[in-house]
Amino acid sequence: MQSKNQCRVDFQYDNEAGVWIATSDDLTGLILESESPETLMKRVIAAAPELIELNNLPKYKTINFYMTRHESAVIA
Repeated sequence: MQSKNQCRVDFQYDNEAGVWIATSDDLTGLILESESPETLMKRVIAAAPELIELNNLPKYKTINFYMTRHESAVIA
């Protein structure tokens, strides 16, 4: 993780599939998708404890997630 209890998560919108995809360099193995960023963030928070344990990362009472959102648009 970036520092003490911070985790950066990247959200990328897949135009073809119509879903948001979450990945993170701080949580190896995190690859989730959902139709909305809000639902995706809930899924990230739910998956985080197991990924922290599997990656032997320090356990904190709280983790601050920082989401970076990537979208593309065609301007005509």
